[in-house]
Amino acid sequence: MSTFYLCSKNHSIVGQMDTYLAFHRDHHEGERKNLDHEKKFNPTFNPTFPSLQNVSEESQRPNFLKSSSDSPYHLDRDVSSDDALNKIRTANSVTISPELFEKIYLNPQSAVKGDLRATFGNPTPLALLGFLLSLSPLSCELMGWRGAGVDGIATVGAYYFIGGFLMSLGGILEFFLGNTFSFVVFCSFGGFWFTLGSTLTPSFNAYGAYAADPNQPAQGLTSAGFHASFGFFLLFMGLLSLIYLICALRTNLVFVAIFLGLLLTFVVLTAAYWHLALGHAEIAAKLQVAAGAFGFLATLAGWWIFFAQMLASVDFPIQIPVGDISHLITPLSERVKPKERYSA
Repeated sequence: MSTFYLCSKNHSIVGQMDTYLAFHRDHHEGERKNLDHEKKFNPTFNPTFPSLQNVSEESQRPNFLKSSSDSPYHLDRDVSSDDALNKIRTANSVTISPELFEKIYLNPQSAVKGDLRATFGNPTPLALLGFLLSLSPLSCELMGWRGAGVDGIATVGAYYFIGGFLMSLGGILEFFLGNTFSFVVFCSFGGFWFTLGSTLTPSFNAYGAYAADPNQPAQGLTSAGFHASFGFFLLFMGLLSLIYLICALRTNLVFVAIFLGLLLTFVVLTAAYWHLALGHAEIAAKLQVAAGAFGFLATLAGWWIFFAQMLASVDFPIQIPVGDISHLITPLSERVKPKERYSA
């Protein structure tokens, strides 16, 4: 098995492909006996390439550019990527760098069976779009820009059909691709938008149950019981954002900024609702504006990473950074490997 490196125009390695090349060699009877002996007493012996034992990985890499032009594996410098893949008989195991993977999927790279990632499109931008087109207007409404307000009721339809639907759909597709972190994040926030939309929908009677007059359910939106109760939901959404924030430390700075903004948004918004329950309307109004500001900052980071993913999806020549920090925390699997090697 050899490694074929995929490079960008500036000669930086963006991925690699494991290839199996068909080589023919004649073996004498004595050589076959030596091979059997090596396979029996050397567990790391490679029967396909016996001449490459105890040789550095760099020396194992074939030089296709110096090969004869008559060879079926010869690759000129101007050969296209499609022709190169057609010339080389591979094991269909094409990988990309961990940095690029986390930028595209917002999920630490993990080994999964199958090639669904190479077969289907990337659902991450779709889920991000549902998040941004719901939180962005809600944040502006919480800050009261241009006279907006009333708890974001004007955009309740977006909570259902953009935030809830697109994030849930994207999360389910992430599940089939094997991206556990993205799957859980998108599905949980999809459920949040469905919950917020149904709470503000009169037919669900969520706030109408707190109204003093059953014939005027809108009174429930100003009741102390509704504010105190809904504050607990926002509080635990903040706890969930804290967990996601810690996990995002294995991805990139932009994703960390999103969850930090969401954590502050939910915590401050919880305080606003509880102050409303206590009758502190002036303090609650200031806290609501602050919560909207934190949410707006989270959306700015979200729009940035959405733009970065869309540029990467069309192989745009200009790419924007997202601040990869996956290398700062050593994965548990990397720490376990040396221990297993020493114990063996």
